[in-house]
Amino acid sequence: MINKIVAIQGNHPSKLNSLTDTSVFLAHEIQKKKYKIFYYDPKNLSVINSKAVADGFFIKFDYSKKKFFKILKKQKLDLTKCKFILIRQDPPFNLEYISATYILDTIKDKVKILNNPTSIRNVSEKLYSARYQRYMPKTIFTQNINEIKKFFKINKKVILKPIHSFSGNDIYLLNKFNLKLINQFIKKHDHIMCQKFLSNISKGDKRVFLINGKVCGAISRVPKHGSFLSNMSKGAKPINIKLTNTENKISKLIAKDLKKENIFFAGIDFIDQKLNGDINVTSPTGLKTLYDLSGINLAKTFWKELKT
Repeated sequence: MINKIVAIQGNHPSKLNSLTDTSVFLAHEIQKKKYKIFYYDPKNLSVINSKAVADGFFIKFDYSKKKFFKILKKQKLDLTKCKFILIRQDPPFNLEYISATYILDTIKDKVKILNNPTSIRNVSEKLYSARYQRYMPKTIFTQNINEIKKFFKINKKVILKPIHSFSGNDIYLLNKFNLKLINQFIKKHDHIMCQKFLSNISKGDKRVFLINGKVCGAISRVPKHGSFLSNMSKGAKPINIKLTNTENKISKLIAKDLKKENIFFAGIDFIDQKLNGDINVTSPTGLKTLYDLSGINLAKTFWKELKT
């Protein structure tokens, strides 16, 4: 019989904000079904004697206490003893992230891993959106200065994004063509995403939650005054919203495609009814915020879809 263990591959709980963190929210929900939570950092993942093992600890989460987690027991665990493994560490999607997916590939036929490690590698969070460009603002993916110059000349205001970053980090708004800045940006990030700036971001974006091929809910995040960044980690304020028919139609299409790619849980973002090109599959967030705003508990939906 498979042990009722959920392993979470993530950043140490002491670095998490329990008020907003989705990993804690998912773990807290499955604890109600008497599952044990095993937590480990990806750097403590190894292959020893042909087994995928992790140095980590069993942990219990409790929202009612000021210190919201308690480490119960440190242990090295053969990860095939788990029923589920959640890949929940923050990007950047770097070589450590990729190496962890390769190690987890060795056991994905024995344990349900969410999201599927092969799929995370194949579904690049920014580049995957290239197939949906008809629903997006004008966007190019390149490290060619001449292409960026042409793009800027046409679109006047342009957002520069690294392809493998996260949480609104290293995002620039170009109001004028700055060759030095662009060269430094490309040197640091290689291929980058350039997108026509949408001024309605000041009214907020929409984060849509996709679980097992279904559109399950959404929130809006309004940037703080003077900012164009809608990430809550950058001070944006979440509000409760509904999707428009256009947003719902696009979301359903992407949800269906991602299910075919073996992506169980994802978040996609809209600005002014246009897909902004972030297909969040590595560690989607926002479920706790949705619950606080609306009372809708998508952690329950998450585990129900897995038939726990």
